[in-house]
Amino acid sequence: MTHARTDDTPAPAQTPDHTYDVVVIGAGPVGENVADRARAAGLSAAIVESELVGGECSYWACMPSKALLRPVLAQADARRLPGLERMTAGPLDTRAVLDRRDSFASDWKDDGQVEWVDSTGTDLYRGHGRLAGQRRVTVTGADGRVTTLAARHAVALCTGTRAALPDLPGMAAARPWTSREATSAEEVPGRLAVVGGGVVGAEMATAWQGLGARVTLLVRGEGLLAGMEPFAGELVAESLRAAGADVRTGVSVTALDRDASGVTLTLDDGSTLQADEVLFATGRTPRTGDLGLDTVGLTPGDWLTVDDTLRVTGSDWLYAVGDCNHRALLTHQGKYQARVAGAAIAARAQDRPLDTGAWGAHSATADHAAVPQVVFTDPEAASVGLTLAQAEAAGHRVRAVDQDLAAVAGAALFRDDYRGRARMIVDLDRDILLGVTFVGPGTAELLHSATIAVAGQVPIARLWHAVPPYPTISEVWPRKSLTTRTT
Repeated sequence: MTHARTDDTPAPAQTPDHTYDVVVIGAGPVGENVADRARAAGLSAAIVESELVGGECSYWACMPSKALLRPVLAQADARRLPGLERMTAGPLDTRAVLDRRDSFASDWKDDGQVEWVDSTGTDLYRGHGRLAGQRRVTVTGADGRVTTLAARHAVALCTGTRAALPDLPGMAAARPWTSREATSAEEVPGRLAVVGGGVVGAEMATAWQGLGARVTLLVRGEGLLAGMEPFAGELVAESLRAAGADVRTGVSVTALDRDASGVTLTLDDGSTLQADEVLFATGRTPRTGDLGLDTVGLTPGDWLTVDDTLRVTGSDWLYAVGDCNHRALLTHQGKYQARVAGAAIAARAQDRPLDTGAWGAHSATADHAAVPQVVFTDPEAASVGLTLAQAEAAGHRVRAVDQDLAAVAGAALFRDDYRGRARMIVDLDRDILLGVTFVGPGTAELLHSATIAVAGQVPIARLWHAVPPYPTISEVWPRKSLTTRTT
C-alpha cells in the first residue's frame, strides 16, 4: 500500500507559470468530469493531456469496441427470427462496419472533445504532466518546453491504465495486439488468437469472429468472465463455439515467434498454434510510472490507494480518480468517482462540511456495493453487486434465486431459440438484493433497474410492486420478486 507524504517539504522554488484551484492530469472522461465539477462549483481548473482529449474510452475502448460489436450482435439476433434469417445469412459488410467504428472514434481526432473542455472554462495543456512536489505539476510539451502549474487546493491523477503484457520469450518480436490494436485494426485477420478470457478477450473474440476471422480463444483458467457468476462464462463460451470460434480453457502461452507466415504460439502442453495476429487481453497496469510520484513520497508504477472521497491515503491535496486507483476499472464507475471527487474537492476548498457516510454525496460507496458491468458478447452478460460466491465469502446469509430467461414471454419474442439465465442474490437478514446477474440477448438494458434495486437497497416486498410492461424481458423481475417474498 502506498501513501502520499504529508510532511511540510516545500515545493520546488521555481515560481509557477500559472496557478489554479485544481489541476487534473489526464483528460479522459474521468479527468473531464473532475474538472467540470470543479468549474461548476466556482473553482478554477486546468487539465493536462499527453494524447487525445477524451481518453482511452473514446478512441480505443468503449466506443470503438461497441461499434464493432453492435452489427455482430444485431446479425446474430436477426438470424434467429423467421423472415430475416435468409436475408442476414451472408457476411457483414466489413468496410461499412469499420467505417462506422471510425466515426464513433471520431477518426481519432479530438476536436469535439477539446471544444467541450473549452465550454466548461477549463484550461487545457497539451503535454506530459508530472508531479513536481506538493501541489506542483510540470507539463512537458511536444517541443520540450516545460510549463509549471500550481494547485491551490487539489491535484487529481486521472491517468487510467494500459494493457499489461506477460514477459514471454518472443513477445516483442511477435508485435502482439493489445486492446488498442484490437479496437482500431483496419483489416480482419484471417486467423486471430486471443489470449485471455476476461471482458476484452470475450468481446473481441465475439467481434472479430463475427467479422470473419477464425478465432482461437485461449483461457488460462477454467472458464470465461471469472469475475461474474460461472454460468455467464459458460453461456458465452457455448455461443462462441457455436459461431465457429475455438475456445480452449486451462491453457497458457509459453512463447511466441513471428515470421513471414504469421505468429506461432507455443502452449504449455507443448503444442503450437498458428495465427496471423495475436491479441493479449491479460490484464491492465496503472499509468503511474512516469507521473513524478516519487516527488511526493509515492512509488512510481503503483496503484494508488484512496479513501471514499478519492483522496490518496495520507494526503490532504492529492486525489487518484478512475482506473489508476484499482477500485473498479470501468469508465462509468470512473465518471461516478469523478463526480464524488469533484464535489469533495469543492467542499473542502470552500470549507463546507462533507457527507462521507455510506451513500453520502462525498462517498463513492457504489465502488464497494453496486458496480454495474455489461459484457457485450452474444449473449450479453450484465451484472451488478455481489455474486453468490462473493456474498458468501463476505459472510452474508443469502439465497440465490435463479430464473430461466427463455421462459419469459418477452425473451421468446426477442429471438427464436433464446437462451438466458438470471440470478438474484437475496440478503435473508435484510430482505434486500446484494447482487443481480442477467445473461442473455438484449439483457444489457435490464441492468440499470437492477442497479437501482441494489444501490437503493429496495426491500423485496416493495420491489414486488414494481410492475414491468408485458411482454418484455424485464418481466423476469416480478417472477423473481414473487419467488423471494417472505410475507
